[in-house]
Amino acid sequence: GTDEYGTATETKAMEEGLTPQEICDKYHAIHADIYRWFNISFDIFGRATTPQQTKITQDIFQRLFSRGFVLQDTVEQLRCEQCARFLADRFVEGVCPFCGYEEARGDQCDKCGKLINATELKKPQCKVCRSCPVVKSSQHLFLDLPKLEKRLEEWLENTLPGSDWTPNARFIIRSWLRDGLKPRCITRDLKWGTPVPLEGFEDKVFYVWFDATIGYLSITANYTDQWERWWKNPEQVSLYQFMAKDNVPFHGLVFPCSALGAEDNYTLVSHLIATEYLNYEDGKFSKSRGVGVFGDMAQDTGIPADIWRFYLLYIRPEGQDSAFSWTDMLLKNNSELLNNLGNFINRAGMFVSKFFGGYVPEMVLTSDDQRLLAHVTLELQHYHQLLEKVRIRDALRSILTISRHGNQYIQVNEPWKRIKGSEADRQRAGTVTGLAVNIAALLSVMLQPYMPTVSATIQAQLQLPPPACGILLTNFLCTLPAGHLIGTVSPLFQKLENDQIESLRQRFGGGQAKVSSKPAVGETVTATGPQQIQVLMDEVTKQGNIVRELKAQKADKNQVAAEVAKLLDLKKQLALAEGKPLETPKGKKKK
Repeated sequence: GTDEYGTATETKAMEEGLTPQEICDKYHAIHADIYRWFNISFDIFGRATTPQQTKITQDIFQRLFSRGFVLQDTVEQLRCEQCARFLADRFVEGVCPFCGYEEARGDQCDKCGKLINATELKKPQCKVCRSCPVVKSSQHLFLDLPKLEKRLEEWLENTLPGSDWTPNARFIIRSWLRDGLKPRCITRDLKWGTPVPLEGFEDKVFYVWFDATIGYLSITANYTDQWERWWKNPEQVSLYQFMAKDNVPFHGLVFPCSALGAEDNYTLVSHLIATEYLNYEDGKFSKSRGVGVFGDMAQDTGIPADIWRFYLLYIRPEGQDSAFSWTDMLLKNNSELLNNLGNFINRAGMFVSKFFGGYVPEMVLTSDDQRLLAHVTLELQHYHQLLEKVRIRDALRSILTISRHGNQYIQVNEPWKRIKGSEADRQRAGTVTGLAVNIAALLSVMLQPYMPTVSATIQAQLQLPPPACGILLTNFLCTLPAGHLIGTVSPLFQKLENDQIESLRQRFGGGQAKVSSKPAVGETVTATGPQQIQVLMDEVTKQGNIVRELKAQKADKNQVAAEVAKLLDLKKQLALAEGKPLETPKGKKKK
C-alpha cells in the first residue's frame, strides 16, 4: 500500500495547494493505476492513513511505553514564530554549513550530499513564509534501542542461520549493531500523522519511520478481521519482505525492536530480501532533472508492460548495482524474447497447425528426446531452487535456457523437411513437434510470474487445459496429449527499432542527453582517436589518485577543491572524446 504520513506529504500538499488528505487521495489513485498497468496484483492495495493504523500503532506504542522502552528528552529545533509552529526538516532551507550551497534542506544538502541538522544551517528560512526561524527546545519521545539491543541480537541469532536474508541486509544490520544502537526519536512536530496518545504530546505525531512499517499490519487488518492469524503467529508464518537496501534498518532493526519490546507475539521478518541500486544509463535517476523513466511514464513509451517487467527483472540488482540501458533493452528484447523465446514457442505452435491440422501429433520418444527432457527437467528444478532462494533474476535465465534447448532441438531435427519424407520421417516430425509444443506449454507456466500477459496469450494459443495453467511441478509433464486441438498461433513479440529507442533515450535523458554541438566556453575540444582517449583515461586515473591522497591526508579544503575541479575538467574532456553526453551538475539548470 501507500505510506502517506510525514513531512514530505505536508510539503507536497503545500506546493500543490491541497490538503494532505487530498494529496494522498490523488497519489494513491496514481500508484494504483501504475500497478494495474504493470499487471501487479494484490490481495488488497491499501494505505497507511486509516483508523486501523492509528489503533495498532498506538497500541504498540503504549505497550512499549508501559514496559519502559520509551524515553523523553529535549530537542533543539527551529521554530517559525510567524507560522507559530516548529519546523520539520524539510520545511527549512538555508546555506549548507559544509559547502555553502544556498538551497540546502534541513535534513540534507543536495549539492554535497552531507546530512545536516536543521539548526546547523546558515541563514535558515521557513519554506512556507520565508521568515527567519529561531532555535527553541521541544520535548520529544525516543525509542530506547540500547535497552532492546540484547533481544534483537537473540532474535537475529535464531533467525539468520538458514534464512534467505540477502548478504547486504545482514551486513547493514551487523554494522548498525557493531556501532551500538542509540535511542531514536519517534515523534515529530507535525499535524499530518498518527497522533501520540500521551499527555503533553497532543500536538505531536509519530515520526513516519516508527509507524510506516506498522502499515503492513493495518492494511492486512483492513482486509480481514483475522489479521492476527498472520501477524501474531510467528510459529506458523514465514514473512518475506522486499526492499532496496536503504530501507533495511527500518525493517530489520527498528520494527523488530518495536515488536519485541511490545511483547505481543508479533510475526517478525523471516527473509529480508534487499536489492542493490538500479542506475540509469551512465548516471542516476533524477526526477528533478528529468533523467530516467518513472512508473507513470512507462505506459507512454509504446512498449508493453510485459516487456518492461521482463527487462527490469532481467537486470534486477541482485548482489550488485545494475544499470538500465536503452540499447541493452533493445538487444534483450530482440535477441532473448523475439529470436529465442518467441521464435521457439511460435515455431512449435505453427508446426502443429501447419503439418498436423492443429492437433498435437503422436510422440514416440528416442534417447535424444529423453536427453532433451533431462536438460529441461534440470533447468526446471534449477528454476524452482532459485525462486525458493528469491533469486528472481537468475530464475528468469532458466526459462531462456529451456527455450534455447528447444530451438536447437528443432534446428537439429528439421521437422519441416522430415514431414515430406518416409513414414518413419513423418513420425519423427510428429514426435519433435509434439515434444516442442509441450515444452512451449511448460514455458507458458514458468513465465507466468514474469510476463503474465504473454503467459496467458501462449496458453490461449495452445488451448492449455485450465488445471495445467496453474501448476508447476519439478518434473516435466506432458500437458498437451496427442489429439489435443490447439488454437490460432501468432507472434508474441515485436522488434524494437533503433530509431524508436534513440528517440526514447533523448526524451528521458534530461540534461544528460542534450549534447551541445558547440563546446561551451572553457571546454577543451579534443581529437577522438583511441590514443587520445587512452591518454585522457590515464590522466583521469592519475588525478583521481591525487584527490584521494589529499583527502586521506585531510589536506586544506581549498587545495582539495582545486584538484577536484581539475579532475572534473579531465572527466569532461574524456566524455567529449568518447562522444558521451555531458551531465549537468546537480542543482544547476541548463539555460
